[in-house]
Amino acid sequence: MMSGSLRRLHVLIVCFTIAFAAPLVAQVGTGAVAYMEQHAGWDGTYRAIRVPILMYHYVSELPELADEVRVNLTVSPDTFRAHMEYLFYEGYTTISLYQLYDALLQGTPLPPKPIVLTFDDGYVDHYTTVYPILREYGFTGTFFIITGPVDNANENYLSWSQVTEMARNGMSMESHTRDHPELIGRDYDFLVYQLLGAQESLAAYTGLTPHMFAYPVGRYDDATLAVLRSMSTWIAVTTENGLIHYSDQLLEMPRLRISNGTGVGELAGILGADR
Repeated sequence: MMSGSLRRLHVLIVCFTIAFAAPLVAQVGTGAVAYMEQHAGWDGTYRAIRVPILMYHYVSELPELADEVRVNLTVSPDTFRAHMEYLFYEGYTTISLYQLYDALLQGTPLPPKPIVLTFDDGYVDHYTTVYPILREYGFTGTFFIITGPVDNANENYLSWSQVTEMARNGMSMESHTRDHPELIGRDYDFLVYQLLGAQESLAAYTGLTPHMFAYPVGRYDDATLAVLRSMSTWIAVTTENGLIHYSDQLLEMPRLRISNGTGVGELAGILGADR
């Protein structure tokens, strides 16, 4: 059995599963080591893996009088289909964050050209538009659900029956808090209500405990991280831009933002970037 100091020396061995990635050295603090050791499946090796995690929001036609935020967060159904067609013919394979987690902690092999497709907020178009297109191409997606609007039967969001159907058919239905508040500067009770409450609601309806999380507007602080660590959250994704994921930074994973101006050419460009 290795000592803690020897385990930390593994930071000098950084493993990639994707070609074309430049060697990197992960910076590992004692807090990260302690958190890593909580994961029963961790084999003691630190890894860095290059896998694109795409971040979508609305996939719909723009409503009249859409404001700048809505415009920026919206991709048309035709553009989304073109994205999926591009990924399909370029040989990408969609994986879940659970597969990425296993690769980071245990070195589990990933398929050639892996990619994670994430969809934030749980809008109804994720069921009416995204879900059927994903199934058409044999893809899977990770959907981060704000559970409050689902509980309140808000017609602009998924229903619980839609959430459970998607979960039964291979989609990952994960947590994005109850009400999508900014989490910085919140007290413990507020964080537990928003984080654990959403996790428990999803588990109750789908029969599967969600272990993945997306930060509302990408913001968090040390108190947020402490609560996530205490409630069996395995991965949390941010809105920071990047392609490389580290086994000691599971709760601060970057993504690639897809916005209104992201055509197929732009998508190809960000997937080919070295960052």
